[in-house]
Amino acid sequence: MITHARPRPRQSVTPSRVAAATIMRGVRQGQLLDQAFDGAVRNLDARDRRWVQELCWGTMRSRGLLDSWLADRVKGGLDRLDPDLVDQLRLGAYQLRFMDSVPPYAAIGQTVELVKDLVGVGAAGLANAVLRRLDRERATLDDRPTDPDPVTQLAAQYSHPRWLVARWVARWGDAATEALLAANNTEAPLGIRPVGPEGSREEFQRALVEAGLQVREAPFGLDGWEVRGASAIPDLPGFAEGAFFVQDPAAALVAPYAAVPADATVLDLCAAPGGKAIALARTARCVIAADRAPARLARVRENLLRLRVGNIHCVVADAMEPPVAAVDAVLVDAPCSGTGTFRRHPDARWRLKPSDLAVTCDAQREILEAASRCVRPGGLLIYSTCSLEWEENEGMVASFLNAHPAFELEPPPAGTVPADTMRDGYLTVLPTLAGTDGAFAARLRRQATVP
Repeated sequence: MITHARPRPRQSVTPSRVAAATIMRGVRQGQLLDQAFDGAVRNLDARDRRWVQELCWGTMRSRGLLDSWLADRVKGGLDRLDPDLVDQLRLGAYQLRFMDSVPPYAAIGQTVELVKDLVGVGAAGLANAVLRRLDRERATLDDRPTDPDPVTQLAAQYSHPRWLVARWVARWGDAATEALLAANNTEAPLGIRPVGPEGSREEFQRALVEAGLQVREAPFGLDGWEVRGASAIPDLPGFAEGAFFVQDPAAALVAPYAAVPADATVLDLCAAPGGKAIALARTARCVIAADRAPARLARVRENLLRLRVGNIHCVVADAMEPPVAAVDAVLVDAPCSGTGTFRRHPDARWRLKPSDLAVTCDAQREILEAASRCVRPGGLLIYSTCSLEWEENEGMVASFLNAHPAFELEPPPAGTVPADTMRDGYLTVLPTLAGTDGAFAARLRRQATVP
């Protein structure tokens, strides 16, 4: 596990800003944003946790735009500065420009004090000068920077890597790509799937509203809700009682799309965090939830105990060496680039490199090959990702089918999932469709007899 030293600031700096500094440093050194957040806010109350989340997630979503403003006001650019100083300039700039509840004197003063401790007095002077200038020139800051190259402009305006924007423009065009980029920069609600009889679900929904949360029905006709305003999942009403599990509506469509028979035995080869296994277990006779990471599988077990789900059996196993053979259905929720989850994980857009796609595709190909050997004749192989990239989705499935003539694409019965989520037999959900994450799935049937 990665550990990071927590900054030790002067007493005048708020614990919330100390936590934000710790989170940004952790992300820069390799932690995922949500993991860094969970570790840094344990001692904060609910209000402060929400404030830190708004600051850190917002800063990540706006990083490219913030950097363009800061670089114009730092002689020699940001590359020459200490990384902790750059983090603090970004956090301070975000507070000044986008957090109306923060007075400018607090955004500047607190940032300067933190920089003194993290980097030094000289760096604090630079931070003070840059942020004060940014505050003075706030009215001139352009949220829509212009550039003769439309790809560069979109990348700067919506804070995405240019190489990725170029890919999407080439595939979908300028307008659709801009809509996708804008969707990626919106705050992601928490997807809640209820557990229990209808009456208890209605009571649970009332409890969410009475707790002061914003609640709306999940899209796509799914049972469940999208919730805003939650500071921590375990603090939600009904968590300890097992009233719900967390799953984005786009990911929730994979189980109905799979349409496995009610008496099926299902193998979920990449099961953590467990949402798809839990959804499949609603209809399947038995689900074998496999994952190679014992710690991740332990969290799945904890969820199953909380939800009192008895027909899921957890197994520590590598997806490339499946623990069983000849089951009715196999789900491969493949490790992928995650480009469909940028609104929920804004740090991922800055971590992803062009070469990563080749690496993930190689792993997906190997896992699919191994999974195919576990499907009984006449059984199903379900392949899913949270990626938007053709190589990881349609291209991967086409390559697999070309090499495995015993399998064919078989969409689920009409009406199983909404028609607008289907494209050429695949489950295809873009974040622009209903304000959810992106999702892809392919339902492949193995012939009962091989010709």
